[in-house]
Amino acid sequence: MTVRVACLGMGWWSDVLADAMQRSGKLEIVACYTRSEEKRRAFAKKYTCKAANTYEEILQDKSIQAIINTTPNATHLETTRAAAAAGKHVFLDKPIANTIADARGLTQACRDAKVVLALGYQRRRESHFRWIKERLDLFGKLVNAEANISRDRLGKIDLSSWRYQAAGMPGGVMLQIGIHYTDVLEYLLGPVKAVSGSFVQLVLPGDNPDVASLIMEHENGAQSTLNASYASAGEYYLMNIYGKEASAFYDLHNGLRWVKRGSDKAESVACEKNDAIVDELEEFARAVRGEVEPEMDGERSTRSLAVILAGIKSAREGRRVEVEEILT
Repeated sequence: MTVRVACLGMGWWSDVLADAMQRSGKLEIVACYTRSEEKRRAFAKKYTCKAANTYEEILQDKSIQAIINTTPNATHLETTRAAAAAGKHVFLDKPIANTIADARGLTQACRDAKVVLALGYQRRRESHFRWIKERLDLFGKLVNAEANISRDRLGKIDLSSWRYQAAGMPGGVMLQIGIHYTDVLEYLLGPVKAVSGSFVQLVLPGDNPDVASLIMEHENGAQSTLNASYASAGEYYLMNIYGKEASAFYDLHNGLRWVKRGSDKAESVACEKNDAIVDELEEFARAVRGEVEPEMDGERSTRSLAVILAGIKSAREGRRVEVEEILT
């Protein structure tokens, strides 16, 4: 049974999710809304759905079970709270919000209304990270990790977009894409306890950092580093996980390798590429049907946000910041 959804907020990512829903076939897009009539009509034509005149029209439609919310971060509380009040389940793109107060507010609204809240963190679902996660017992004590997530955005950004403004995306590149890899690092190494951060603007115009670095202390004692960039040539992803008994090395161009203690050569690991976005959307559909709980819910996503906010505060104040300080 397909889940009937409405898409809220038309932009490039709404189309990415809509394409994934069409690949899946487990979710049916029946309506859409954004403030721009031109954008919503174009989306409706592309995905053969109804262009609603108002968000309220969607909320009042009893046949719509869920909202796929890709609105700006600062509107997540208002739009999600309204959906919950109307009894609609919500799939919300990361980050959950720009503030902990908003994150907790929308999480509570969904909890009170007994509707599903799921967050889009597709990177953790990629087959190479799932492979590592399933074999962590072979790694022994986890001690360190290093990660990089970089994309070339020179000449490709729209400064009128909230995504590239400090008010709409505080922390710039680290909140927009770095949060994917802080999530993977917590997924593999466990919760982050404290963060030291450095944020700079080197290449892109505007008022937001395009290069950022975090040093993270995990609760299990391991340390990890993450560099995120919009200012470097080309796209690149790297994630190296170091354990006492084994280590794994992933990068965009060479795939996954791993090495066990006593070996002097890393072995290649064949990981079939999976559709991580389809995977998270299908999990959401199962959650709507009451079959599973979302892997990334409101509480986990609030803590994920707190890691980034700790890094931002650290960079601003020049000191190590504990995640609990952000959460209290």
